[in-house]
Amino acid sequence: METINSDGKYPSAPERIDGVSNRIARSRVPSWKRILDCALILVTTPVWLPLGALIAAWVRLVSSGPILFRQERIGHLGARFFCLKFRTMKVNAAPAIHREHLHHLMTSNRPMKKLDTMGDSRLIAGGLWVRTLGLDELPQIFNVLRGEMSLVGPRPPTAYEYALFHPCHRRRCQTPPGLTGLWQVRGKNRTTFEKMMELDLAYVGNQSLLLDIKILAATPPAILLQLWDVWAGRRAAAKARLGKAVPYASPQTGPRRGVSGPASPVPARSPAPAEARQTHLRAAPGPGM
Repeated sequence: METINSDGKYPSAPERIDGVSNRIARSRVPSWKRILDCALILVTTPVWLPLGALIAAWVRLVSSGPILFRQERIGHLGARFFCLKFRTMKVNAAPAIHREHLHHLMTSNRPMKKLDTMGDSRLIAGGLWVRTLGLDELPQIFNVLRGEMSLVGPRPPTAYEYALFHPCHRRRCQTPPGLTGLWQVRGKNRTTFEKMMELDLAYVGNQSLLLDIKILAATPPAILLQLWDVWAGRRAAAKARLGKAVPYASPQTGPRRGVSGPASPVPARSPAPAEARQTHLRAAPGPGM
């Protein structure tokens, strides 16, 4: 199991935990939320357990290294915990690339598009589609069972992400982090960082049993929309790469596909002089001659 701490490095010693302990954080979760989480996980076990086993086998088949990836995150009331995921990147993939991209999104206020859609060489085979479908987050069901997360709530930030938050943004940690949430079903990667914060804080201020049920019901269509966005984005990028090739015209063979070079026009035949055409007509024998 690959483990990354808040600085993107492998931890060598325990770090001081800011915020409350996980035990206190768990005790402050609303009872209706805990009951809903455990009931849905129990009912859907015949679905997510075999699916998780298939994904684990796939990761083992296409990539050497651990199946699971652990990363330290900031949870409910600032409690730190290790978030579980299926590993979809190569072992020892540089985390600095993700940090730079995230910092850019947070400061530029552009749509929250992942590096995946732009072609991330760090991904293992099939990793893009596992991540797009959200299947890499199936192990977080065990985080939910341990009381560190919920099925519905804001995504848990990393420590370096949390450090960039404004004080008002940190209010999103007043509820347990979740696998899905209001931001995920209201646009997700089509929205900006500020819009994400607005939706997360709206959930914190209005969370209820009915709202959680509505978000859970809206999650599958949102995943399908995200799948379409990724497929369309990759198709458009492929067309853009093909459009950069300029067809090369050969005087003998004409245009050839896939060859770039300057077009060489084929010389046209000059028309015969008018006098020559008339002489030819006069010299031609007529019928019956």
